[in-house]
Amino acid sequence: MRTPICDLLGVEFPILAFSHCRDVVAAVSKAGGFGVLGATAFTPDELEVELGWIENEIGDLPYGVDVLIPQKYVGSDEGGLPVAKLQDLIPQEHRQFLDDMMRRYEVPDLPPDGGGGRARREGDELSLGGPGVHRLVEVALAHRIRLIASALGPPPPDLVEEAHARDILVAALAGTKQHALRHQAIGVDIIVAQGYEAGGHTGEIATMVLVPEVVDAVAPTPVVAAGGIARGRQMAAAMALGAQGVWTGSVWLTTEEAETHPVVKEKFLAASTSDTVRSRCTTGKPARQLRTAWTDEWESPDNPDPLPMPLQPILTARAQERIRRSSSTPGSGASQLVTYFVGQVVGSLDRVKPARQVVLDMVEEYIDTARGIRDGLAALEA
Repeated sequence: MRTPICDLLGVEFPILAFSHCRDVVAAVSKAGGFGVLGATAFTPDELEVELGWIENEIGDLPYGVDVLIPQKYVGSDEGGLPVAKLQDLIPQEHRQFLDDMMRRYEVPDLPPDGGGGRARREGDELSLGGPGVHRLVEVALAHRIRLIASALGPPPPDLVEEAHARDILVAALAGTKQHALRHQAIGVDIIVAQGYEAGGHTGEIATMVLVPEVVDAVAPTPVVAAGGIARGRQMAAAMALGAQGVWTGSVWLTTEEAETHPVVKEKFLAASTSDTVRSRCTTGKPARQLRTAWTDEWESPDNPDPLPMPLQPILTARAQERIRRSSSTPGSGASQLVTYFVGQVVGSLDRVKPARQVVLDMVEEYIDTARGIRDGLAALEA
């Protein structure tokens, strides 16, 4: 199971675990894998607290941070417009549609103080491009992370240079061979070949096709596979395709440590493989998530199309916070609307387990699978 990427990251198992939950990140790193904290959900001050907690929890064990650095978004040509100006670009039709949706599903408004929480992403701390993401990067690089990953486009060359100066590895997610080659040209250390099956922002090429194509194109740069990987057999398949490890995300959403909303976790546990949809309705870019009334409303031809990033999250931030807060409230239809990013592998997530157990189960099944392949080859040669 040990591959060169294990030595590169300083881990026992080549299992990279993406999560927005610090407890999952710490548990995976302590189990021998490599936890990666999704930073975009936090303000810079919050990220400072989260990273400090992780480092106190795991000691000298390695971990990483993932940030969304979109190459293009509304206002990017002007260096990133202030949120106040971006608000002016949101059509009244979209505001009326969203207000009507909240009324029809009887979703209560937030408390008079605004409710805090993620609704404040409407403000100056929005971290989807522009100054917001740069502040998150500054916080991350000031900590003892082993890796920083760019989840949405090639990382800026100055980020790669600064990270390398601090002995921090840089990874970038790629949905096509062309994306991977651009990452390699910038000097990225690890390329994550992420297939169509994955949760969150993803392209249109399946993992089985994408991984070997990227491996061949960027050799000797190490590649890890992502998309549809939650078990040891899937990990063995990824390694057979030439990957040196796996990047996992959805499998951690139903762990004991995950901070997944209780209603959403119940939906995940009951979902089938076909219960996800790739839609722009949450971030403005195509992202795979659980199909709910929220995604259906935005996909209906009778309703306005989702806006581009970052207008869509600015538009929906307050509504999303209202939905999360009210999804367990009797009489509200918020439970029909609430959703979250998850891959097609959600159909196999049918029980809650500790994150450490998920790591060990993956390793055990991988070893059993590899032995089975070895024995099968031996039988053919006999």
